[in-house]
Amino acid sequence: MTERNDLLASIAATTADYREGDLPAPTPDHVDRWVNQFGADVQLPILREMDHVLKQTYITRASVKDFFSSLISHKELTSGNPGTFWSQAHLLDIQQNGQSQKHIKGLFGEALHEQLGLDINACGRPGGAFIYLDDVIFSGGRVTTDLSAWLQNSAPPNSVIHVLVIGTHRLGEWQSENRIKEAAKAAGKTIELHIWAAIRLENRMKYRNSSDVLWPATVPDDPALAAYLAQQGRFPLELRQPGGKPEIEIFSSDEGRQLLEREFLMAGVRIRGFCQNPSAIMRPLGFSGFGVGFGSTIVTYRNCPNNAPLALWWGDPDAHRNHPFSKWYPLLQRRTYEQEVDLDDFDF
Repeated sequence: MTERNDLLASIAATTADYREGDLPAPTPDHVDRWVNQFGADVQLPILREMDHVLKQTYITRASVKDFFSSLISHKELTSGNPGTFWSQAHLLDIQQNGQSQKHIKGLFGEALHEQLGLDINACGRPGGAFIYLDDVIFSGGRVTTDLSAWLQNSAPPNSVIHVLVIGTHRLGEWQSENRIKEAAKAAGKTIELHIWAAIRLENRMKYRNSSDVLWPATVPDDPALAAYLAQQGRFPLELRQPGGKPEIEIFSSDEGRQLLEREFLMAGVRIRGFCQNPSAIMRPLGFSGFGVGFGSTIVTYRNCPNNAPLALWWGDPDAHRNHPFSKWYPLLQRRTYEQEVDLDDFDF
């Protein structure tokens, strides 16, 4: 097999359980159709880098269950007594938009029964901690909205809250932690808040040179991109310095990272051009309120966040040929609210 064929097969294999049961299983032809939308000279380099990146950032169903299962006996979380901790804990089901919490709670309940023989629906005693489960914190909008409403309406006067997620983006984690504490104060409640995560990805402006997201170091010489950048108002793009040392080794090299930043940036501008009046938060590298987009490369088997580059998820192969969605073929087609699944949080 050629290197290209090997890479096509590898990417399809890495994402094999993406939206399993909702979409056809990924194939090399599917990946090839997606990458063919880029220039012929960059297709192989894109495949090389995407193969590497997805092996670091694609989260399978098995890895989700393994992570949450590992927390059941986590010494620091449970104070060394998991049976007592979880029998007393209240597993919250308060997500206002989406189904990720219900899904993860189901997986967690299976593991809880397997390890401790506990029925998740029978857990919860006075004085027990409150547990908020989700997959990844991006901007932090969802966890903030959910817990703020709970604090206002249902929370006891005093509570210990543990937010358990696979990963966070540091800006969103910081913002959500502050806003949740403010919401508690406004509601007259006293809380002790802890956020637990396997990985924390840097995406704060101050630390952009060591960030773990797609954050352009250069601006390609492209007329459409130049026109888009000229329209930016508040929070325009501030370039990172190339060659920085990210906290997590997501990219194969800074050269590979810059390739994706450049090509996904131009593709995202092109995709925006398919829309008559695209929202300001629909930015080339993902929904966000600043720069050229959020730039996350984290994808779970349930969905690709809209905080990821548009080039990865935007479009629908079944859309009518006159519809904008027909103009781009997605590698990781998203679910939406209308399909009763979460539209991941984003910054306004």
